[in-house]
Amino acid sequence: MAKPANKADGKKPPESVWVRPPRARREQPTLTRDQIVDAALELLDAEGLDGLSMRRLGTRLNSGATSVYWHVANKDELLELALDRVMGEVRVPGPDAGGWRAAVAGYARDLRAMIHRHPWTVPLFGAQPMIGPNATRVLDEVIGAFDGAALTGTALDNAMSLIADYVIGAAGSEASWQSAHDAGAGEDWLQTLGPYLAEIAERHPRLTAHIKEVWAQDTADVVEQRFDYGLSCVLDGIEARIAR
Repeated sequence: MAKPANKADGKKPPESVWVRPPRARREQPTLTRDQIVDAALELLDAEGLDGLSMRRLGTRLNSGATSVYWHVANKDELLELALDRVMGEVRVPGPDAGGWRAAVAGYARDLRAMIHRHPWTVPLFGAQPMIGPNATRVLDEVIGAFDGAALTGTALDNAMSLIADYVIGAAGSEASWQSAHDAGAGEDWLQTLGPYLAEIAERHPRLTAHIKEVWAQDTADVVEQRFDYGLSCVLDGIEARIAR
């Protein structure tokens, strides 16, 4: 574990909106924290991380910066609040929902669905510890979902991280593709790439045959099958290590 930062080593101590002491109340601000986060989420969902700035947020709220900065010191704190807000959408089945595998798989699919609704979240995972009220509720429930898997300590943390990393990576790629292409983009791409595939077929016959076979299918079905296959492989791996 890394040693705590201090002034002697010149490193800035870690910061989080969740551990910052409350500001002294001189007067009631004109905006609430929830109103600020609501407006930030509208910008994030519509335009992504690049679309959010403190200036644009103030304009959207029709308010001066003073009211916003009373609640958040900077954009990083605002993003912490926004990420925790959408983590509130994630539900985790209990271990009685068919055993730990079913419970963890249910969590994975719900986390994936949240990321599809809010793809701007992907770069934020891992940037800060997940210590907001919604995130801690989810993480506590995930620990409960693993009941019956005989995992504790570092082994449990590794399994939880593996599930989250798989979902974030897979859902992030899926969301990127879907934001740029329609659901039936596979057939469209086959038509567009037809001459190019014919050109490379002699050099790469296996690849071109594979592309034609897969992309001729419904893109949404392929994406769902791919995610389920990967999730099953991850769960199989965890189960195999438990059985050692």
